[in-house]
Amino acid sequence: MAPSGKASAFYREEKNWFCNAGLPSDITITVDGSDFHLHKFPLLSKSGKIAKSIEESQSGHGGTFTMTLEEFPGGPDTFLLAAKFCYGLVEFTARNIIMVYCAADYLEMTDEYGEDNLLSRSESFFHKYVLRNWKDCIMALQSSQPVLKRATELQIISKCLNAVSMMVCTDPSLFGWPMMMYGSLQSPGGSILWNGINTGARIRSSESDWWFEDISYLSIHLFERLIQTMEARGIRPENLAGAIMYYASKYLPGLGRWQGGRSTKTRTVTSFSMTPAAVDQRVLLESIVKLLPEKKGKSFCRFVLGLLRVALILGVNDMCQDTLERRIGMQLDFATLDNLLIPSYSDSDTLYNTDCVERIIHHFTTLGPSAASFSPSPFDLETSPSSGPLKKVAKLVDSYIAEVASDVNLKPGKIRALAESLPDSSRSLHDGLYRAFDIFFKAHPWLPEKEKEQLCNILDFQKLSIDACAHASQNERLPLRVILQVLFFEQLQLRTALAGCLHVLDAETAPTGPTNIPSDMAGQIIQSDGWVSVVRENQVLKVDMERMRSRVGELEEEFSKMKQEMKRVTKSQSSLSSPHFVTWRMGCNLVTRSSDAQSDVVDSTGPTPRASVEQARASHHSRHRKSTSLY
Repeated sequence: MAPSGKASAFYREEKNWFCNAGLPSDITITVDGSDFHLHKFPLLSKSGKIAKSIEESQSGHGGTFTMTLEEFPGGPDTFLLAAKFCYGLVEFTARNIIMVYCAADYLEMTDEYGEDNLLSRSESFFHKYVLRNWKDCIMALQSSQPVLKRATELQIISKCLNAVSMMVCTDPSLFGWPMMMYGSLQSPGGSILWNGINTGARIRSSESDWWFEDISYLSIHLFERLIQTMEARGIRPENLAGAIMYYASKYLPGLGRWQGGRSTKTRTVTSFSMTPAAVDQRVLLESIVKLLPEKKGKSFCRFVLGLLRVALILGVNDMCQDTLERRIGMQLDFATLDNLLIPSYSDSDTLYNTDCVERIIHHFTTLGPSAASFSPSPFDLETSPSSGPLKKVAKLVDSYIAEVASDVNLKPGKIRALAESLPDSSRSLHDGLYRAFDIFFKAHPWLPEKEKEQLCNILDFQKLSIDACAHASQNERLPLRVILQVLFFEQLQLRTALAGCLHVLDAETAPTGPTNIPSDMAGQIIQSDGWVSVVRENQVLKVDMERMRSRVGELEEEFSKMKQEMKRVTKSQSSLSSPHFVTWRMGCNLVTRSSDAQSDVVDSTGPTPRASVEQARASHHSRHRKSTSLY
């Protein structure tokens, strides 16, 4: 198309481009510092913008014409494509079509200045080939980054995104590209081949994530717009969440360690020959958080907890961090202890970020399933449907406190705040909380008795099991006041259990009749469909009663030893042997009774439960008096 014939090639010398058309150039066009030495006739016959500029500035006199194209979309590389078209050298591909389209629009290369001009040809190729092919559409989107602004204004990007969204909802076999997951005996659409002939038999594939890998090569801006387009089209939130998780795992390397060994399968990248997009990890994470759908589940909760860890490392803004904590709090009942142990990445002295976990628990109590999904019963919160997640979180929090309690720099106030972050009704047993406190006391032997008592006040001793009470009654790390309370409630539990067993035995030996059967027992008889099951239950109760009697005997024997020890101490320190003085020192309200009367009752009737408790108190007072006798 040059005056002396068709050009054969373009070549470059530093920042200068030349066309070997056989004639010296008579026009120089500068684009972003690069000079293109070309010829007027091919450009004037195609570009309206260049023709108008020459007509306005040159006014008919000869010489080399020089012009500069400001803010050319795509820079020198894109202008080179338009120049090659003027010389008949351009070839349309999925990688350059959007850039050529934008260059043709900028240079006004319409059919008004030449038949079958660049703008109409690029538009025809874009609609006829690119938008109908999955692979070409993805490649066109990825290569549009240099001209993204102008391509967005020309609605090219939105057309590509809509096409991709539509193909995601469609059977992949309809837009025919060689999916790498299929074998050699299958057609691109999944049909079985016999001697190269399509048999029509379909191979069912349940995979709905075949497109995750392909769209992961888009920039974060295009990926964000694509997810929003898919959401508007009505694609399932589960699929969108999977695509987001796949994309985030690919560009946030540290996230894979908290994904539970999640593997990523490469499907079509070998045929695409594309390189991953260059992303800013902090910007990417903040964008990912905005795209997260309203979804709950174990894998999704683990993913969001992993995002929170990476967010704390990258130092994202407060809004992004608060959003992640809120999303975790809404599904905290799906979390595990390993995921919840978030290290402290700041200059804090503690090993774990307990402040972050405390905020997550607060979000759970205010926005979690107990507050949003169900309405607690006005009679009993524990029987409401929300008590299940609440109790799961209570066990999780108790395990978390026990895990972080060994940190020597952890303050008692933080332990108290974590323990009180859930309502009292969330714990049917306080064994986990007691274990956590015991670990904390063991790791902090210098802790004052007052602070220990403040933590132990959170415990409900009536909710401790028999084993926990037995351990606490012999735990030297607990304050003496707490040990006495444990002993009291332990004996109260034993007395209640014995009374129940004796009541059942009396009911069994009494003559049969409707008046001798309690109402609750009658219900059991009806449900058991006869007396046979009642006899079996009584046998089991007898065994349990014998075990309780042996336990009571052991406690009474221990109390008698403690009483003897107290007598020996009172002989050596007569000035401190007054019961009122011991009561005043321990802060306990004992029933006023003379010591002689007490000894008479003990000697005449044997050790009773109340006497055993008082003996235990006196024994603990004597041990306490040994350590405090100096002041």
